[in-house]
Amino acid sequence: MSTRIELDPSRTGSQAQSLEGTLRRLVVGQDEAVEQIVNVYQMYLAGLHAPNRPIGSFLFLGPTGTGKTRAVEATAEGLVGQGKIVKVDCAEFQHSHEIAKLVGSPPGYLGHRETHALLSQEALNSCHSASVKVSFVLFDEIEKASDALWNLLLGILDKAVLTTGDNRRVNFSQSMIFMTSNLGAAGVQSILQPKLGFQPRLIGCDEARTGGVSDRIVKTSVKAARRKFTPEFWNRLDKVVVFRPLAQAQLRRIFDLELSFVQQRILQAGGGDRSFGFSVSDAAKNMLLEQGTAAEYGARHLKRAIERLLVQPLSKLISSQQVRAGDWLIMDVGDSGGPLRFQRGQENIALNSLAQALQEGATSWTQIPKVAAAARGQMQRLSRRI
Repeated sequence: MSTRIELDPSRTGSQAQSLEGTLRRLVVGQDEAVEQIVNVYQMYLAGLHAPNRPIGSFLFLGPTGTGKTRAVEATAEGLVGQGKIVKVDCAEFQHSHEIAKLVGSPPGYLGHRETHALLSQEALNSCHSASVKVSFVLFDEIEKASDALWNLLLGILDKAVLTTGDNRRVNFSQSMIFMTSNLGAAGVQSILQPKLGFQPRLIGCDEARTGGVSDRIVKTSVKAARRKFTPEFWNRLDKVVVFRPLAQAQLRRIFDLELSFVQQRILQAGGGDRSFGFSVSDAAKNMLLEQGTAAEYGARHLKRAIERLLVQPLSKLISSQQVRAGDWLIMDVGDSGGPLRFQRGQENIALNSLAQALQEGATSWTQIPKVAAAARGQMQRLSRRI
């Protein structure tokens, strides 16, 4: 007598779970995009993706600054390493003759042997890692490209094959193809503005993520994309994902993430000679969020505010030797607001303790002795076991 055992198709393998963890850490507020990318990668790992086609083809729609390009970069970073993407800026291909920069000039044309195709097998293979043989190709702002580029993509999306100008075949069957577009962004703003009354420095779009408004945003973006692209192009896409405007809580998460990136830049640029840590008070965070949040620009405006109000003053403090290696800076605002105030909270912190504390997530210099002591205790326990 056979016994039926209930199976759980919602579970994923360890490799897909690792990718999902990376994406959820680096891509804020776009759970649908994360889920679609992880599902496609899981099919590839199981060997069940469509044969003789790319692993997956995605069209990311939505307003600027919502994380479309960041999602692609985070996927590549989680699987093959940071920056390993073949990126095509479609604004450079608004005329049909510029396609030669992608596939190379055919024989008989001037510069045939001097031009190198951007979409070549060598370029795809250079993005592989030792353990993951997957290439990531990004066509950024696809709506700005000429019809010639869209026709070129038809063969790539359907048969995973591209023939270059020198008659060589490029295989995209081990590639994930991403396309981003701002189509429908104006319609999204028209949906949001009457309801929210956006001001230039509005913090967050919480109402934009509620059921009814969110559905209207999706329909508006998809409708604009269907008007722009031909049916044969649309039918070759595996996944179409609309990125929603970011809410206030998500912008705060992005803000903390950007601060951690600034700290990494300081450690990498310092090389041990100028490495220091910093913390930002809640009042300073609120000021930076207010200065750096605009509904029409998304998270990119927040990054510019951090560069202008935090990173640039830090660079002046470093250049004028007011900040030394082992310092811990405290950034705050005065009682009457105004620009950030920079104060030294501690100095002469051992660089190994500083690096260990930052790696463990220390947010103030008072946490460094505790983290360093815990690290020393762990090393002593390991040495006794050995």
